[in-house]
Amino acid sequence: MCPTLPPEGPQAAPDWSAAAAEVLAILARAERPLVVVGGSHWSQEAADDLGRFAAAQGLPVAAGFRRQDMLDNRHPCYAGDFNVTSAPGLARRLREADALLLLGLRMGDIETGGYRLLDPAAPGKRIIHVHPDPDEPGRVWRPDLWVSADAPSFLRALAALPPARSRDDGPAAHAEWEDWRRPRETPGAVKQEQLVRWLSDHLPEDAILTNGAGNFAAFLHRYFAWKRWGTQLAPGSGSMGYGFPAAIAASLHHPGRTVVCWAGDGDIQMTLTEMSTARQHGATPIVVVMNNGVYGTIRMHQEREYPARVSGTALWNPDYAALARAYGAHGERVERTEEFAAAFGRARASGLPAIIECRLDVEALTPGRTLSEIRAG
Repeated sequence: MCPTLPPEGPQAAPDWSAAAAEVLAILARAERPLVVVGGSHWSQEAADDLGRFAAAQGLPVAAGFRRQDMLDNRHPCYAGDFNVTSAPGLARRLREADALLLLGLRMGDIETGGYRLLDPAAPGKRIIHVHPDPDEPGRVWRPDLWVSADAPSFLRALAALPPARSRDDGPAAHAEWEDWRRPRETPGAVKQEQLVRWLSDHLPEDAILTNGAGNFAAFLHRYFAWKRWGTQLAPGSGSMGYGFPAAIAASLHHPGRTVVCWAGDGDIQMTLTEMSTARQHGATPIVVVMNNGVYGTIRMHQEREYPARVSGTALWNPDYAALARAYGAHGERVERTEEFAAAFGRARASGLPAIIECRLDVEALTPGRTLSEIRAG
């Protein structure tokens, strides 16, 4: 027989106040501090605590890869996100920081630009690592101070501390981010940068945005401002086709909220048949398909490494709007930027899952460089 164990009583939450004060003392002595957040266990309460902590201390806060909803992007200390192509100003801040607070994330190759921005062998800065797994700190980065705690619990202690030093690093970093997300015009009659900014300005603050993998996602991540926690669903693994199933799941879990899937034409074809799942179970995501007729990321690499030697990246696309209607969903096509707002309104009003197909110029291959510019080197 197994022995009978006594019932487990309530567990007291750890008191992180002393450790938080030690962390803040290190950051206060630094001239170029940076906070980077990520990982799991987050909540809106944790996002609010992060905002209070950053505002009180004037510290710049950056989001890890596809963790942009952990701090309201309009916060005066939000410094942007580390992505496949991070903003130059943020990359510089990571490189030049003399103190780095890692809250909840592992800080991998994406955030560090393939470990070029931050060298594990010689980081050249004081590192504070807060992570729930006690085996994580020291695995890649040798921290000067580490705390085995989940980031939200530790943030409650940090947010309770008074200002340690007057500084404007956070607002300066935010101004750089605002400049980075100012739309840079791309070729063609449909401009992705304008569509994303329209969504950012007009969607409800609790709208959920999803995406898969591809160059199209760079426009969403650069130009959209996330306002609340739990509104970003994107693959950290670079999985194509993730966005549509994620949007269906989000719509079913939050039936009263607007859910938008931002997709590429190659990306959406990986999982487009899940439209039957959406129709069967009553999910109503709006899928915005960026149709440029190519696998954009692979074409970019081809043009960069072997200019004009194109192989296997052209796509034969269906009529996405007609295909949506064949499933009993809402579908329409946008061929000019100014058509998008009305099309989106009709999609929302339909009460159905929807596809808005946007026809792009293939020259608009990335937010910063055209196909021709990449080919020219």
